Amino acid sequence: MKLQRYDKTFIQDFDETQEGYLTVTAPITRPGVFPYMRSDGTVQMEAKLPEEIFSDKTIQSAQAKPVTDDHPNEPVTLQNFSQYAKGITHTDARVQDLKLVVSFTVTDAGLIQKIRDGKREISIGFMADIVAESGTYQGQQYEYVQRNIEINHIAIVDQGRAGPEVAIRGDSDAWQIEDEGGINMVKYKIDGKEYEVDSAVKSFIEAQAAKLDAAETKLKDYDALQGRYDALEAQLKAKEQELEEAKKNTLSADELDKKVNERIELITSAKPLLGDSFDFTGKTEREIKEAVIQKVKPDFKGDGKSDDYINAFFDATVGVVSERGFSSDGANQLKNFGGTSQQSAVEEKKKQRMNIKNMNKSK
Repeated sequence: MKLQRYDKTFIQDFDETQEGYLTVTAPITRPGVFPYMRSDGTVQMEAKLPEEIFSDKTIQSAQAKPVTDDHPNEPVTLQNFSQYAKGITHTDARVQDLKLVVSFTVTDAGLIQKIRDGKREISIGFMADIVAESGTYQGQQYEYVQRNIEINHIAIVDQGRAGPEVAIRGDSDAWQIEDEGGINMVKYKIDGKEYEVDSAVKSFIEAQAAKLDAAETKLKDYDALQGRYDALEAQLKAKEQELEEAKKNTLSADELDKKVNERIELITSAKPLLGDSFDFTGKTEREIKEAVIQKVKPDFKGDGKSDDYINAFFDATVGVVSERGFSSDGANQLKNFGGTSQQSAVEEKKKQRMNIKNMNKSK
């Protein structure tokens, strides 16, 4: 059985539209190893591998591209489209039977007549990176691999040209090669069971599996990065909360001055009653005030008493001391404290504090 390796195909059939255009669906290229003649007359074996011509980029490049009558001597662009284009490919490029297939419509009367007369060879013009890389594909050795294939146009040709143009390659530049022998079958394992398949099928499946592995690796990397991001976001929120709490607990310079002045005023007011021997260090405002009250009323217990009560009692006490000039060391030490007049003063001070509070709330 002869196995024909080719890098060009033929129009087998076509449809005529109501307007007289010709619509064709045909394979335009396939995997294989092909000889290309360089401009210096030398020949090199180049491989079109499945993972390259069946890549999303190459398939996409076959869509909405010009159809030409033979290969032009330059890439088809916007500037020369009207000069070279005799039709255009459709947007249905796809892989079918291990070939890249696309449909196209020929709109030029001259080229339509040539096709009817037998000019039916299809050849792609394409850009590619020619990488020096040796290997074997379907039993054939190659010296170079065509990478990043991007189709520029589809040419209708009579036969292959002598050699590719600079910077653009035509598949009709590849010769047809005939080999004796059957199709090169290889073994491929699926779910632990081996099957014999065409080596092109195996290459295509392996290329798809490589894409899947790459996608899964990217997904794992994404999950890892997402986890790190979430952890850092949680740390940031915790730090923001700490900063907010710190701001709440941090006094401004004015607030600090106010607190210092209030402490000094409290100690100054309490010291005449408590004496120089009393240690104010570490005492809270309420503890100092309760100590002053106990000097006046030794049996006083602050438990259960509100801050308003303690503050009022203390204010009344120091008010009387200020008025009468009493001190802890005086001859009239705390005399008559705790009587009716003292209780009245406490109640009056308490009412004043409550009034101030209510006024602040109403503001």
